[in-house]
Amino acid sequence: MTDTIINKVAESGIVTIDLETYYPKVETAVFDIKDYLFKGLILKEKDFREALKQTNWQQYSGKYIALTNTADAIIPMWAYMLIVSYLQPIAKDVVFGSEKDLLQTLMLNNITNINAADYDGKRIVIKGCGDAVLPEAAYAAITQKLRPVVKSLMYGEPCSTVPVYKAPVVRAQ
Repeated sequence: MTDTIINKVAESGIVTIDLETYYPKVETAVFDIKDYLFKGLILKEKDFREALKQTNWQQYSGKYIALTNTADAIIPMWAYMLIVSYLQPIAKDVVFGSEKDLLQTLMLNNITNINAADYDGKRIVIKGCGDAVLPEAAYAAITQKLRPVVKSLMYGEPCSTVPVYKAPVVRAQ
């Protein structure tokens, strides 16, 4: 008598999505306006403009830039615009906020580019454990992206999932 071991998870048709694959693996840099303020507190227009002219902008070439202000100072809107006017021709992209904000924005862009039709009518599990700490916004975005097309959406691992959404069964009349 031989008992065949059946992998029910493999036969279930569940598709696992690992959100870590959408986490950006790019070169980033932070541009902090604080470093260009008089005593780290005041923006003096003439000095600010001169300091920007003297900046080695090539250090940002090909990178994704987080534009931030960590000083407790009020910065006029034109200052952000001026900085971006220097960064835009050489940086890959500029996002206002911390490096964490930048990475979240890039990850959400990656999720937005998923072709939801690839998952039409499928049973999906969003992998729950991994090496990277992912932003909560990524889980919200993948749910919003896939819910309209999937048969079911779950969180966790295929052998132990938490149901999130199940499409209603359409019955023939």
